[in-house]
Amino acid sequence: MAYIETLLSDILVTLKSVGVTVSLLLIIVGGLVYGLAQLQPGDTRGKWQNMAIGIFVGGVVIAAIIGAAELIQVVSSNLLT
Repeated sequence: MAYIETLLSDILVTLKSVGVTVSLLLIIVGGLVYGLAQLQPGDTRGKWQNMAIGIFVGGVVIAAIIGAAELIQVVSSNLLT
């Protein structure tokens, strides 16, 4: 049991250190792609905008998971004991 709790704690530390950078990078790249989509002709603009919104939402989801990572770790540790 102690090994699993240590593993969850290590995952939490990894998420907090790497996840913030990845989240911000995805949000910025999504904004850049959305801006570049405005320069495209009408038939391809929708594809670019769709991809940009997907990238942006991915960054927001990662940020939400990072924000809740500690709570997830505490709840999952309590389920194991």
